[in-house]
Parts: sequence; structure tokens; C-alpha cells
Amino acid sequence: MQEPIRAGAGDRRGDLLFTALIVLAAGCVIIVDIFSILHDRARFGRPVPWWEPAVWELSSGLVLTGLLPGVLWLIRRAPPRLSPPFGWVVVHIAGGLTFSLAHVVAMGLLRSGVYASVGRVYHPLGPLADWPYELRKDLLIYAGIVGLYPLWRTLRALRPASSTAPEVLEVRDGARRVFLPVADILWVEAAGNYVELHTPGVGVLHRASLTQMERRLADHGFVRIHRSRLVNRAAVVQVETRSSGDFAIRLTSGETLTGSRRFRAGVLSRALDPAAAPD
Repeated sequence: MQEPIRAGAGDRRGDLLFTALIVLAAGCVIIVDIFSILHDRARFGRPVPWWEPAVWELSSGLVLTGLLPGVLWLIRRAPPRLSPPFGWVVVHIAGGLTFSLAHVVAMGLLRSGVYASVGRVYHPLGPLADWPYELRKDLLIYAGIVGLYPLWRTLRALRPASSTAPEVLEVRDGARRVFLPVADILWVEAAGNYVELHTPGVGVLHRASLTQMERRLADHGFVRIHRSRLVNRAAVVQVETRSSGDFAIRLTSGETLTGSRRFRAGVLSRALDPAAAPD
């Protein structure tokens, strides 16, 4: 069974950066296209005011940007892989067609609204007449994202840990300050307004929320297994799935933790290895 890719805190930051780079590239293309349209229309004796190609290109770019998070979500749910089964191909063929149809309809509605605001008429479904033309371009864009996004995640997974990420975690246990090597922390559990950091044979309370600790430890391989627990994936030696879909984890310390099925993929996945085998 192919597990989806679950985005952790570090992955979400990476997705935002990926989106920003795509938007930057699209912005450059939009500017070039606007001037190309103005030049070509003037050359063939059909000049248009500058704002019309600006509306055409910007409406297209805005809709594509709005659709991008949905495309990334679908890629995480059905990541491409080179080994069978190839069900992800069917998923993304359907995804590409839906992406193109949504793009064409939404940009027609946007253009219609802008034209109406200046007393002009633009038929909101007009772009559907050119859908075969738009479809070719949209499928190329969609296929490019499907190819680039997994590569992006792979490169981010291979990058060295940030130099600002804590190798030694300073926490307060009552009046004491405790310095814990991050690699020694096996799991973290919510405890009211505190979290309990578990190392072999020792538990240390620290005043922080589990969400704060999840963000702080994301670059060190900690993943959420339950709404109240994080685990150091390097400390996991066995994952046993139960009939309910929930699972049990055995750690290097011999402890067994229970996890919720909604977080199972985060334990089994390996950043951008969609073929990571389930237990």
C-alpha cells in the first residue's frame, strides 16, 4: 500500500517557499507575456490598451496561484513513484483535467468582473471556447509541478540541519535548568501547561505546548503520533498497526507507545520516499 506524504512543520515552510518561487517565476512570465501581446497586437494592426492583456495574464496567474495548494495536497496524497502500482498516474490525469477546467472557468469569471467594473463586457465562459488550447498549457504546468515538487522535497530532506536548530535543548524543570541533548530525547508528551521530555530512565517537565515543541524539534526527526505525543523517529524500532488503524510503537528503550491512525503516515514515511513500506 502506498502511504501519502504527511507535511510536518518543516515541510510546510518548504511548501511556502516552493509556492513563493513558483509565483515569482509566474510573475516574470506574466510580465513578458503582457509586453509580447501588446507588441504583437500593434504589429498586426489590432492594438489594445495595456490594461486588457494585464487583466488577461494576471487573472490567469492569480487563479493558478490559488489552485497550487490543492495540487500540492494531491501530490502528497498520490506521490509519483517509478515502481508499480501506477495508480498515481490516473489520479494526476484526473487532477490535471480538473486543474485546467477550474483555471479556465475561474479566470473567465475574474475577467468578466473586471471588465464590468469599467463598463466593458467579457463573457465569463468565453475562455471555455479555447479550452483545448488552454488545456495543453495547463497540463504542461501541472506536469511540471508534479515533477518539480517531489524533487524539491527530496532536496530539502537532504539539506543539512539548520545551524540554528538546537542540538542541546535548554529546559527548566522547576527551579533547575536542564540541558538535554536532542538526540537523547525519545518522545515528548503533553502534560497540561507543560510537556514531559522522555529520555532513557528520565522524564523532564518543561513549560511549553506540544505544538511549540513540535515546531522546535521538527528538523530533528520528531513526528506527531497522537494529539498529545511526539516521537523521535530515530528511536522507533517497530510499528504495529491494529485493526482499528491505530498503531503501537516500540522504542529503543523498550517502551511501547500508542499512536492515532491519522498520524501513522508521518512515522512510516521518509520525507520524500513514497515507497516507504508500511509495517
